[in-house]
Amino acid sequence: MATAASMSPGLDGRVALVTGANHGIGAATAEALGRRGAAVLMTYLRVDDEPDPGTPAAYGQGRSRDAGHVVDEIRTAGGRAEAIEADLTDPATAAMLYDEAERAFGPVDVLINNASGWTADTFAATYTDRFGRSLQPVTAETADRILGVDARGAALLIAEFARRHIEREATWGRIVGLTSGGSLGFPGEVSYGAAKAAQVNYTMSAAVELARFGVTANIIHPPVTDTGWVTPDVTAAVESSAELFHVAEPAEVADVITYLCSDSAALITGNTIHLR
Repeated sequence: MATAASMSPGLDGRVALVTGANHGIGAATAEALGRRGAAVLMTYLRVDDEPDPGTPAAYGQGRSRDAGHVVDEIRTAGGRAEAIEADLTDPATAAMLYDEAERAFGPVDVLINNASGWTADTFAATYTDRFGRSLQPVTAETADRILGVDARGAALLIAEFARRHIEREATWGRIVGLTSGGSLGFPGEVSYGAAKAAQVNYTMSAAVELARFGVTANIIHPPVTDTGWVTPDVTAAVESSAELFHVAEPAEVADVITYLCSDSAALITGNTIHLR
């Protein structure tokens, strides 16, 4: 059976900006775009998490590293890639990233809003979730950090993408964001769910406003994806769920994202696409 990756034509000559690309879905997406010929500027921000008995060490290790290994993978395969550490809560970061991409490769055609300021916070008087992962109360710090990256950071990157795209009279562009949570929010990760909901709205507005400039904008809602945090308890919960079908690998999600960046997906815009 053909996969999205095998159906997707090349992206030769395109320039992609992928945020949060030092591990997980971001790293897999950067590699997939690079394999298809896009030049890729990756961002990352190293985070040193406190050890958490409910979270495998591999997850913290992924969040604490740079993106040099992803750059090496793309270059070894014959592609072009650069990486830069950047804090998306800084309003000046968006313009700086596009400047860096243009210096290295040329104008950005593809924006992947993958980065997250993720922290598990809650309104409830509890300290762990059902998988034993640590929770903390909602505070100004947790809300500001997550909304600053997932919502405002994504919005500023879309805004800068749009401004430069329109100014140079470009006619082809792709924006893809990632979301999580559901119709009842995201209990146990409430600021994360709220920030992702805001990013969905920003991206849907971009789909409408930028369509006449040849830009598509979509949101991917991945299934449970093993970016290093999945434990046997999580896997068992997925297997027993009537709504969750399987634990995905980052590369599977990256295949769909990459397809949305292709010419074959030119008619797909303004969608939140749920993967199962």
